Formats: sequence, structure tokens, C-alpha cells
Amino acid sequence: MLSTEMDVLRRSARKSNMERIKNGHIKEIIGVKGKPDLQWYGHVKRMPEERIPKLITDWIPQERRKRGYPRKTWMQRVQVAMTTKNLEVDQWRNRNEWRLISGRRRQLLKKKPDG
Repeated sequence: MLSTEMDVLRRSARKSNMERIKNGHIKEIIGVKGKPDLQWYGHVKRMPEERIPKLITDWIPQERRKRGYPRKTWMQRVQVAMTTKNLEVDQWRNRNEWRLISGRRRQLLKKKPDG
């Protein structure tokens, strides 16, 4: 998340940077949810091989990471989410099953049937 977006969230929560509250706690106060990594993962995996988003997710940079706290990559976050939800590697192939498993269950259940 960009620093300006986080600044807006802090102001909305009426918290100052001087209070040293972590960004995750500010997001909880406001009610902002994280990005749907598993939904995007399934979407990208079903794309044709020549699509740019798919090429970028498979790309590994050649240069070393900078010093300091080693931030997790997007793929590492996806792998952690998959292990916590006990998902298998190829479950993304079935779109309807993946939607139910990956966290869109509430959204699908809230939709009213047509008719």
C-alpha cells in the first residue's frame, strides 16, 4: 500500500505517526481487508502462457535484495495462504471450486439467485 493511502487511513482512524501504531492495526481499526492473493493467483494461473501478468509472476529477478528486513514476495504470501487453508497446488484449475476455497465463499453465498 502506498504511503499516501496509509496516511489517509491513519487520519481516518484519528491516529498520528507519533503514536507508533503499526499499519496492520490501523487497517483493522478502519476495517480494510488485505488483497485477495489467492483469488488473483487462481486468475493468473488460468491465463494463457504469453500473457504479461503470468510472465511476471514466474519471473525471478537476478539482482540481490537490499539490506534490512527481508520482505515476503507475493508468491511466498500465496504459498503461506495455501498451506494455512490446506490447498493443493493444482486446485486452481476448477474455477468454481477455487472460488469457494480461496475466500470468495461469502461473496458467492450473498448473491441472490436470478429469477
